[in-house]
Amino acid sequence: MGERLRAVGVCRAVVIADAAVGGTHADRVVRGLHAAGVDAPALTVPSGESSKCLAEAGRLWDAFADMAVDRRTHVVAVGGGVTGDLAGFVAATFARGLPVWHVPTTLVAQVDSAIGGKTGINLHGGKNLVGVFWQPAGVVADIDTLATLPNREFVSGLAEVVKYGMILDPDFFVWLEKNAAFLVQREPRALAHAVFRSAAIKARVVEQDERETTGLRAALNYGHTFAHAYETVAGYGTLLHGEAVAIGMAQAARLAARIGRVSSEIVARQDQLLKSMGLPVEPAGSLREASPLMAVMARDKKTVNGRLRFVLPSKIGQVDLVEGIDENLVRAVLEA
Repeated sequence: MGERLRAVGVCRAVVIADAAVGGTHADRVVRGLHAAGVDAPALTVPSGESSKCLAEAGRLWDAFADMAVDRRTHVVAVGGGVTGDLAGFVAATFARGLPVWHVPTTLVAQVDSAIGGKTGINLHGGKNLVGVFWQPAGVVADIDTLATLPNREFVSGLAEVVKYGMILDPDFFVWLEKNAAFLVQREPRALAHAVFRSAAIKARVVEQDERETTGLRAALNYGHTFAHAYETVAGYGTLLHGEAVAIGMAQAARLAARIGRVSSEIVARQDQLLKSMGLPVEPAGSLREASPLMAVMARDKKTVNGRLRFVLPSKIGQVDLVEGIDENLVRAVLEA
C-alpha cells in the first residue's frame, strides 16, 4: 500500500479504520505507509452501521482540522462498507475533496461498496440519504483479510455476490450454484474468483453509468429498495446489510412473479442459492407489517414523484427498473 501511494507522489495520508481492525489490518497498512516514507496518522471509528452518521462525520472533520490536513493529504479507508462510506464522504467534503483509497476488509466491501464511488451517511429517515459520488484513487482488496471475518459477516457478503449473477451474468449465477459450498468454506480459489468476477461486473456498470443517469447502474440496487426498508424499520445493526439484501432480492423476485415477469422456478432457484449459503429469504415476523416498510420505501432514492420503482428480474442475468406497480401488490408481498 505504501509503495502505491509513494509512486503517485503522496507524502502524507490519514488512515480511517474500523475499530475492529485497528490493531490488525489497519496497523499493517500504517506500517506499510511508514516504511514507504508516507506520514500516516490513524483515526478509528466504532464498528457498526450507527457510525454512518453526521456526528461521526463531524468528529472526523474536526480531527482533520486539528491535524492541519490539506488538499495534498490522501485518505485511506480500512474496514468494511460502513467505514468506506463514511471515510469516503468525509474525504469528499473536507477541503472540497481529498483523494481516497479503499482497503476493504469485508466481503461485501470487496465486491460492492468499495467500488463505484458512492459515499454516504444515514439519517433517521433512511439509509444513505446524504452523500456524494467520489471515485477512489484506488481499491486494494486482499482476500486473506476475509479469514478473520466472523461467519455471519462473511456469509452476509455473499448476498452481493449472488446479486451480480442475477442482474448481469447468468453463467456466473450457475457457477455460484455449483460452488456455493466452496465459498461458504472460504476456499481460496473459489473466493478469489467470486471477488474478482463481482468487482469486474460492478466496475463495468459504474464505468458506463457513474451517476445513475442512464438507468444501467440502477441494476446494482436489485433487492435494495426492500432491503433498506427492512434495515431502517428493524433498526440499524439488527440485520446485517447482506442479510437484508438477501431478503430484499427474494421479495423482488416474488414481486416480479406476481406481475408475470418471471416464473416460480426462477424464484425458487434464487431462494435455493441464497439458502445454500446460509442467507435468509424471508423477514422475521416482526417485519411483516407493510405500512412502516412502505413509508420508508416512499423515501427511497429510486422513488420519483411519489411513485415506487423497483429493480426486478425478467430472467436470471437480466433486471430492469420498473415503475407503476400497484401498491397493493407490494403490500401483499411484504405481508405474505
